[in-house]
Amino acid sequence: MKIKPVKAAIIDLYNNIPNQGMRCIKNLLTNASESFYNIPVEFEVFDARYKNELPDLSFDVYISTGGPGSPFDSEGKTWEKNYFNLLDDLWSYNAAKLNPPKYGIFICHSYQMVARHFNLGEVTPRRSGSFGILPVHKTKDGETDPLLQGLNDPFFAADFRDWQVLQPNQKVMEEMGASMLCLEKERPHVDLERAVMAIRLQKEMVAVQFHPEADAEGMLFHFGSGEQKEKIINEHGLEKYNRIIERLKDPEYIKKTHDTIIPGFLKRAVRHNRPEIAEAFEANLVS
Repeated sequence: MKIKPVKAAIIDLYNNIPNQGMRCIKNLLTNASESFYNIPVEFEVFDARYKNELPDLSFDVYISTGGPGSPFDSEGKTWEKNYFNLLDDLWSYNAAKLNPPKYGIFICHSYQMVARHFNLGEVTPRRSGSFGILPVHKTKDGETDPLLQGLNDPFFAADFRDWQVLQPNQKVMEEMGASMLCLEKERPHVDLERAVMAIRLQKEMVAVQFHPEADAEGMLFHFGSGEQKEKIINEHGLEKYNRIIERLKDPEYIKKTHDTIIPGFLKRAVRHNRPEIAEAFEANLVS
């Protein structure tokens, strides 16, 4: 019997700028196909910022990427209006408890856009950019959220950003049923509020500031090139460069995050989109 595939939409916010994120996300989706309950996963890419391409509601899974620049650069542009309409449609669909559910994960630039649209907090520029493989601390809600299960507290993630989400809007979050899952690293010597690093929007949808798709092997190759190495050392110093390389080589740092967050998200999405197949598969395993 041919199994109907789970369909995923990659919403590309990189604005035609070369990046590693798209490669990582495509690899994760390719690896997920038939890995969970033998159910195929297919994906299609939509170039939102550069070509104003956006998916409709026929997909089961939505992965919205990071991207360059300010999350306010798109104000008033057609693609932003269409993107925000899609967010509303996904939210309303899941809130109505329609089946199959629509799963979504929104990364870095997309996270900031989500925070802007739903008024989840203040989206502001950082005093200085965050750059490195850095600790992320779970909140009380994050300790039990399935997204972060299997990760230490703190866990480590690729964190490259000039913007942040501060001052979470508790009233809006309570009305939505949203919750904060983690905060950025503790800096007791710096008198600044810690940024919110992940927000659970709904059971099916989550937004994260860091890059869970980042793979250690690809980053080692990218950062090891002469041009990139020189650029990082010039901008951030040799000590920070060496610390990044050491953490990329240690499997307890971003490799664990890479192997946990998006694969776990996809497994849950596949299971809840094809529950009868997943249950039959599990029953056969048990018997």
